[in-house]
Amino acid sequence: MNISPVGLPHFLVLSAILLVLGIFTMLTRRNAIAVLMGIELILNAANINFVAFTRYGAINLGGQVIAIFVIVMAASEAAVALAIVLNLYKRQGSVNVREANKLRD
Repeated sequence: MNISPVGLPHFLVLSAILLVLGIFTMLTRRNAIAVLMGIELILNAANINFVAFTRYGAINLGGQVIAIFVIVMAASEAAVALAIVLNLYKRQGSVNVREANKLRD
């Protein structure tokens, strides 16, 4: 019998903390890179949930597979978002999200 001091509730609390920090970062920052970091925190919170429910639930390997897909999606999202941020900086001289509306002109 394997009794671990760390259980599913611990992972869920950690995931909830990461989710709240990610949402807070997205809502309060004007810098595009900080907003991207908030999105990454939210995706990592989802990954922790997937893997924790796979470990402690009745699911076989679905959590790890979904977590890999989320990691691949996050990597591709980061590449596209960083290209947009670099373009914004090249044209505006700033990475302020509020100034992104000027790119429409």
